[in-house]
Amino acid sequence: MIWTIISAIIVGAIIGALARLVMPGRQNIGIIMTVILGIVGGLIGSWITQAVGYQNHSGFAWIPFIVGVIVAAVLIAIYMSITGKRRDRV
Repeated sequence: MIWTIISAIIVGAIIGALARLVMPGRQNIGIIMTVILGIVGGLIGSWITQAVGYQNHSGFAWIPFIVGVIVAAVLIAIYMSITGKRRDRV
């Protein structure tokens, strides 16, 4: 149980960081919110890919991971628009 939580945090951090990298400009949000949105994006991405019938038979599940990054990027954009934090243009 504890390893599941730890791995969800680690994968969530990776997904959140990648989501921030693919978004243009600079996002003015903290690391904790990045991890939380990455975890939620990963869960929603896994749910979406399972709902459309994707099954991973061996190895790393790349499709749910990529969908999770896309969902996390959308969640970060929504979070920034709701909180009113604007992107700094670089």
